[in-house]
Amino acid sequence: MAGERSDILLRRRFPAVTMIGRRTMFRTIIVLAAVLAANATAASAQTASTNDVAEFYRGKTVRLVIGYGAGGGYDLYARLLARFIGEHIPGKPTVIAQNMPGAGSRSAGNWLYKVAPKDGTILAVLGQATPADQALGQPGIQFDVRNFNWIGNMVAVNNIMITWHESGVRTIDDAKKRPLAIGATGASSPSVLYPTVANNLFGTQFKIVSGYPGGGDIMIALERREVDGRGSDSWASLKANNPDWIRDKKVNILFQVGPKREADLPGPPLLTELAQNDEQKQVLEVISGDAAVGRPILTAPDVPAERVRALRKAFDDTMRDPAFLEAAKKARMYFNPIGGDELQQIVGRIVSPSPQVIERVKEVIRPTNLQVRPGAKKGGAPKE
Repeated sequence: MAGERSDILLRRRFPAVTMIGRRTMFRTIIVLAAVLAANATAASAQTASTNDVAEFYRGKTVRLVIGYGAGGGYDLYARLLARFIGEHIPGKPTVIAQNMPGAGSRSAGNWLYKVAPKDGTILAVLGQATPADQALGQPGIQFDVRNFNWIGNMVAVNNIMITWHESGVRTIDDAKKRPLAIGATGASSPSVLYPTVANNLFGTQFKIVSGYPGGGDIMIALERREVDGRGSDSWASLKANNPDWIRDKKVNILFQVGPKREADLPGPPLLTELAQNDEQKQVLEVISGDAAVGRPILTAPDVPAERVRALRKAFDDTMRDPAFLEAAKKARMYFNPIGGDELQQIVGRIVSPSPQVIERVKEVIRPTNLQVRPGAKKGGAPKE
């Protein structure tokens, strides 16, 4: 009966349309009505979810726990974020920063995993090496990074390995043909790690000279030709501190380490792109993970999904907030963010390789051809 009434109405409204055409129009109207109803229902559900999140956070205090002491890079980035992110979380909670140093941020990670409320009122900043440390079975870890909810990375900056323009080595293939002295800081620093991995995986002939107090000292040694290259610098630092070297082509960039090539550095390959097989690629993804994780923000496991989504959106919105960007500019702080969904996937890839791959990672990061610079002081933390 309903179909007959609809057909009568359509005949009256569109008398020139055939019966088949009228029935087709009727079916189209029904489909459109169903789609509109579904969209309205989804929008209503999303609005309700947002309202629920806002109601939860309204009047609350969110703590941003920093796994390092006051005054360092992690602390500075976290405290700047804490000033602005509350305005973008539904309900506009108060956000306060709190330091919880210890064991290279593992103390804060263990607390977040085992003790912290699992309701979205705790955010944390952990070390960029946290996923790789878990993958390599480092001691003291009482969490699984895959179960954390990763909210975003404030700054993803690729590291690079460079050689002086007069060294005769412009590419990794060149470095397989002749020995090259590479300046580095401490034995566990990226400036030792990257040339070590290149030696062990690709057959390069880097002679690693460690013990320089800091990256600036290596740059001076490069100009003096005490060494032929530097094991690691960040692309952002090279641009800021030695722009003339880039302009005048004083250095060659052998490779960059990170999740993707820098937009303004399209030529040099990623370390992962130098892999010759799938196992090497997995090994290099673990080694490259630190640069991708950067200055990460995360929250506890088992936080309700709608609050995780709200926190990730708040992070993204903060990274675009003109007031935040102006404050970062005044503080001369560089931001190049990665969103939470992408960061969650990156973290999962770092810790997912097979035990065989992890054993291979442990093999290739074992230093070879390493010597300590004469006169280098023992102890102390080098400044990369």
